[in-house]
Amino acid sequence: MSAGTYTPRPGAAPLGRMIAAQTALETRMLLRNGEQLLLTVIIPTLLLVLFSAVDIVDTGAGESVDFLAPGILALAVMSTAFTGQAIATGFERRYGVLKRLAASPLPRWALMTAKTLAVLVTEVLQVVLLTVIAFALGWSPHGNPLSVLLLLVLGTAAFSGLGLLMAGTLKAEATLAAANLVFLLLLVGGGVIVPLDKFPDAVQSVLGLLPIAALSDGLRDVLQHGAAIPWGNLGVLAVWAVLGLGAAAKFFRWE
Repeated sequence: MSAGTYTPRPGAAPLGRMIAAQTALETRMLLRNGEQLLLTVIIPTLLLVLFSAVDIVDTGAGESVDFLAPGILALAVMSTAFTGQAIATGFERRYGVLKRLAASPLPRWALMTAKTLAVLVTEVLQVVLLTVIAFALGWSPHGNPLSVLLLLVLGTAAFSGLGLLMAGTLKAEATLAAANLVFLLLLVGGGVIVPLDKFPDAVQSVLGLLPIAALSDGLRDVLQHGAAIPWGNLGVLAVWAVLGLGAAAKFFRWE
């Protein structure tokens, strides 16, 4: 045994290892939070099962689950990347957690990267669970998997940017109220359960520009109607992603 076996090695761990460790921590905190589970798992699952089994909303020709499943997948992305992340980050900011993490060897951009990766891991679990349930209800999707992946990634980026912007500029209590209110409003008016063509013509054009409407309609075009690449919906999500992430990077306050 050499004399230097137990010699301390001061200094930060490699950046990749720090991001991986923070991602694992953020993921565990997301999955252990009861409110997060309600938003990310229970509500989307209940909505999918209820509206597929009971003919409450006219979803057009075909099986209800074929219309509902893409919208519920979009809702799951929004619940995790926007609502859940906004609330969790807002209270971390209030309690000084972000301030202390910002003083650690982990760079601020790496912390946000870890939060985004945790959101992606959670979304993978959501998509798998909801897909299994939708198949059990008789869902028969078709379309280009690459288009679905692009929509989900851009949707995650758009909602993540908006969630971080809200969490970094509002007080924690205001973020909690606003994030839940936006979740409910977009659930009703974002084409998730109620088709956009059920709204007045003047309102449809405005609702179609919302990120949740672009994501749900894009997924529906691919998975229900077999569209190749829904460029219009991808474009809307890309604009929201750039604006949201750019504004979050500029205006986010760590204290």
